Amino acid sequence: MKTVTIYTDGACSGNPGPGGWGAILEWNGYEKELSGGEADTTNNRMELTGVITALAALKEPCIVELYSDSKYVIDALQKGWVYGWKKRGWVKSDKKPAQNVDLWEQLLPLIARHEVHYHWVKGHAENEKNNRCDALAVAESRKF
Repeated sequence: MKTVTIYTDGACSGNPGPGGWGAILEWNGYEKELSGGEADTTNNRMELTGVITALAALKEPCIVELYSDSKYVIDALQKGWVYGWKKRGWVKSDKKPAQNVDLWEQLLPLIARHEVHYHWVKGHAENEKNNRCDALAVAESRKF
């Protein structure tokens, strides 16, 4: 399987408010940038949308090194929380309903298709690719 490195970030001006997401896919010396946004959304929805769109862009199963500054996304996947939420009918361990179920339901089949390794990076720090994704996301949010 090919190994693809993916960086993603989401941004929202107000929460909810206009938002954007950015993603960078790297493979074998090639790099592709993706971005988009919505007029009325949340930061977590944009974080998830960036990951969904990046994984959906892969044409075949891959080993994916996924980098995100979203603890919400990385912890839910890496620590398996999202699978517990789903098993309990999208209810969290604190008995509150899980958020963004529509996006998690899109993401889980994409995760299952690939071998994904999760990496949390500090936002707005020295990670050049994360900073580029943030710039893409902010630029998209400003279109609204």
